[in-house]
Amino acid sequence: MPRFSVIVPAFRVQAYLHACLDSVLDQSFKDYEIIVVDDCSPDACGPIADEYARRDPRVTALHLPRNSGLGPARNAGMERATGDYLIFLDGDDTLLPEALRTIADRLGATGDPDVLMYDYARTYWSGRSVRNVLADRLDEAGPASFRLADRPELLQLLMVVWNKAYRRAFVEAEGFAFPPGYYEDTPWTYPVLMSAGSIAVLDAVCVSYRQRRRGNILSTTSEKHFDIFDQYDRVFAFVDARPELSVWRPVLFRRMLDHFCAVYASRDRLPHPSRAAFFRRATASCRRYRTPGAPTPRRARLRHGLMRLGA
Repeated sequence: MPRFSVIVPAFRVQAYLHACLDSVLDQSFKDYEIIVVDDCSPDACGPIADEYARRDPRVTALHLPRNSGLGPARNAGMERATGDYLIFLDGDDTLLPEALRTIADRLGATGDPDVLMYDYARTYWSGRSVRNVLADRLDEAGPASFRLADRPELLQLLMVVWNKAYRRAFVEAEGFAFPPGYYEDTPWTYPVLMSAGSIAVLDAVCVSYRQRRRGNILSTTSEKHFDIFDQYDRVFAFVDARPELSVWRPVLFRRMLDHFCAVYASRDRLPHPSRAAFFRRATASCRRYRTPGAPTPRRARLRHGLMRLGA
């Protein structure tokens, strides 16, 4: 089996998909497969995926019968994956040169942990590239691998799926899968990190995270941003079903509050007539998941936090 299964969901990214796939195929480390999942994209993503599959036997093109979203598309890719590790790469992002070799070397040096976390840089339309401002959290000093409880500051990093490599046997044993809807990374990343028996870090930029001026989910005005509430419901349901994870409730509550504030403060995400309803849902969620040791989710406190962030 290959060392890596690189899963690439593709929807309306025809302008970027060639660069994405080439960034994998150009790696000096060659022990991988690429699974491109065409999420019933109305542009040329499907034909591009087929073209690459014809050219290279390591590339598989999957075509979903209907548009399902990032979560189900990633699930479809996982079902076909055969690699030791799963790597998720969005169709508008790219791997940096030597990323796979660097990841493979670190996995070997740390005893094949359940999860390896690595860094990224935001790349802007102007060509400017800026490394993650919290890169110091990925300091490799200390034990080669550890549990999340040993380094809880890792939860301060961007909770996305594409800055990590996941041991496929661990993912399958735990039954992890992505839900539908926006913010699908949230109910994947928290449970995965909290459940992992071993985590390692790699202090190296491996992914170029493209900052698109328009067309990506985070810059789309839609009521789909209300999906964030269902996603945190899933995270708390996971934690509450496992008493040993209750220690994470305070930090999870704080992260949830910060996430709600960030969405509310981004004026281009919520339709203006829906902002009051979002505020009410956020307040209700904070009351529901109020946790000792976390900020008190009084309406005044939440309102202050939201307004301070630009509401």
